[in-house]
Amino acid sequence: MTVQRQGRQIGVMVVDGHEIVRRGLGVILADARGVELVGEASGVAEAVRLAPPLAPQIVLVALRLPDGTGLELISQLRGALPGSRFIVLTSVDDDEAMREALTGGASAYLSKSLRGIEVVSAIKGVAAGRAVAGQRLPPRRRGAADLTEGLTPSERRVLELIGEGLSNREIGDRLGIAEKTVKNHITSLLAKMGLRRRTQAATWIVTRRASSWWRWAEPTDQPSRNSTPKPPRG
Repeated sequence: MTVQRQGRQIGVMVVDGHEIVRRGLGVILADARGVELVGEASGVAEAVRLAPPLAPQIVLVALRLPDGTGLELISQLRGALPGSRFIVLTSVDDDEAMREALTGGASAYLSKSLRGIEVVSAIKGVAAGRAVAGQRLPPRRRGAADLTEGLTPSERRVLELIGEGLSNREIGDRLGIAEKTVKNHITSLLAKMGLRRRTQAATWIVTRRASSWWRWAEPTDQPSRNSTPKPPRG
């Protein structure tokens, strides 16, 4: 996917194997001043094909991709895009992976648990040359604030199904409630989580499931066997 570039915005290309993550980052970039999404790709091959004519200033790339790794992509694009800088955005919180990314050409190594405003700030910093190899923003760990802390059990179930890509009607059918009730739950959970759009909620839960420390927990902190999905690897 390509987007027409406007003015003196910082052009950003997003490369991630999860469509819902790409869409969520697109929403974040669309809401931010001074940056714009100029293209997106789902893997290494597609990014290598699309990136050169787009010449993005920043390539925001996942560490793990369906057909390779973000480091392989950076290696292939550095020669073709000498004016571009690369940011690794990942759920892998590992010092060795960070060192490999930074020595491999990445200007920053960021956790997917960061807020959108923090990602945008990092993009602007890297574009301006303020972020240097060895710097990264700290990931949020178990002790950090959980955006779902104030949600009711019903709102948590709705959020989980949003993360599975279900429509409001499909969520209503799954839970046996009216579509209007689903909409009310979504309005409430977005307000409690400090989010503005349904897509942001979907991106939030997908990135948490991808994280090595994510665990879906009921308010009792004693999740039942049925309420704790296994997080995917990657």
